Amino acid sequence: MKISVIISAIAEWNAVKEIFPQLQITPSPFGEASDLHLKGRDLKLYHGGWGKISSAGVIQYIIDHDQPDLIVNLGTCGGFEGLVELGDVVLVERTFVYDIVELMGDLNILEFYASTLDLSWLPDPQPHPTRRGLIASADGDLPPEKIAYLKSKGAIAGDWESGALAWVANRNNTRLLILRGVSDMVNEHAGEVYDNLSMFEERAKGVMEKLFDQLPDWLVGIKN
Repeated sequence: MKISVIISAIAEWNAVKEIFPQLQITPSPFGEASDLHLKGRDLKLYHGGWGKISSAGVIQYIIDHDQPDLIVNLGTCGGFEGLVELGDVVLVERTFVYDIVELMGDLNILEFYASTLDLSWLPDPQPHPTRRGLIASADGDLPPEKIAYLKSKGAIAGDWESGALAWVANRNNTRLLILRGVSDMVNEHAGEVYDNLSMFEERAKGVMEKLFDQLPDWLVGIKN
């Protein structure tokens, strides 16, 4: 099985390079890339960059260039206080892009860019506990004043990239597994790592260690 892994944020990618110092880094059209042999699996790692533009570009490049059987996105997310806990792993089932502003008519653009991922091919039972659910994406950190609205839409966490990755994967009929570790909590008043980049970077490394440690168990049970 040919597997490509997208790592989005700079802090997440830097953490991966610290975890696996043996990586031989090569350039890609979107940044850096490397091969990784992980517990019997050959993986192609890509630094995808943050936000919807880079995410859409890199996943389409991977689909066209690598033609993988599976794409995996591992990263962090901000969890909504009261719905998830710090350290939870979110298995993304549905995505919702919330920073589209449409003022000319009822075009239902938000629904157009919402995506549901078919995860019927995953191992059953799951090899590790997760919180399955909807993640909200936008090009920006989670505004506290938006949390109540996002909760009302069913979201349990937020990030910058999942919405674009899921939309492009679905358009290409490509299997996509998104696992996001909750690195920080956000409520209607504040985000705990805002103005504290060093805390986020430290927690991002812990999230990436956990996700790469668990990844082989997810891959071994995949249904054809």
